[in-house]
Amino acid sequence: MRAEGRDHGNVQTPDHDVKTQAPDDGYATVDDPDGYFGEAVADHYDETSAEMFAPETVDPAVALIAELAEQPEHKPRALEFGVGTGRIALPLARAGVPVHGIDMSRAMVERMRAKPGGDAIGVTIGDFATARADGEFTVAYLVFNTINNLLTQDAQVDCFRNAAAHLVPGGHFVVEVGVPALRSLPPGQDAVPFHVGPDRLGFDTYDVATQGMRSHHVRVVDGRATHRSIPFRYVWPAELDLMARLAGMRLRDRWEDWDRRPFTSDSTRHVSVWQKD
Repeated sequence: MRAEGRDHGNVQTPDHDVKTQAPDDGYATVDDPDGYFGEAVADHYDETSAEMFAPETVDPAVALIAELAEQPEHKPRALEFGVGTGRIALPLARAGVPVHGIDMSRAMVERMRAKPGGDAIGVTIGDFATARADGEFTVAYLVFNTINNLLTQDAQVDCFRNAAAHLVPGGHFVVEVGVPALRSLPPGQDAVPFHVGPDRLGFDTYDVATQGMRSHHVRVVDGRATHRSIPFRYVWPAELDLMARLAGMRLRDRWEDWDRRPFTSDSTRHVSVWQKD
């Protein structure tokens, strides 16, 4: 998961354009100007999320987004909310779809810039719920639970409106996000583990009254443990559909994953596609 949002200014380099815009309310922010994904996290983000970079995870996502980017009378162009270190943006660009990203964390974006093809990805540094990128896009996408970084329902609604404002008529907005794991909570328990290993522990805590959750990451290095905690707001599929309707978009497809397996009552996540009216 990633959090976004930042400050004013413009910075340009010969090979790419980086713009910064102000953060808005409803964001997971801390004293670090890069939010929860500053230098300390960016330095080992790819390593700790290695399974998300595997071809069997990335390739189906890139294929689907590239397919949705094809629109009659418009050249394909993709906008990623929370572009991070380029896990999806870089292979999507290599597949022939120009990509622009919005992200808070300069530290994460710098890691993308250091990778082959990173200079070809334009970036706006800012809150993806409100920050605007130049031009129109045939597809906008938000992956790996990043919608949950917006801590209020209003901010999540703004995100959908922002996506719609960037899209051409008939364009698509794609969101990959987990289904809240409340079925795993017995009475009196508020924690659900998501990773247990010899040097890393991860668990989520839930506040079902507010749809608040917090992800806890414990790492053990050289016998010493460190703890990092990030707040989120979980959201239901039907709630997302209403947000889309408010933004002038309607649900086109919902699958369990990028391989387009059917979404069922037992699915733990979903990939949903809305189309702009």
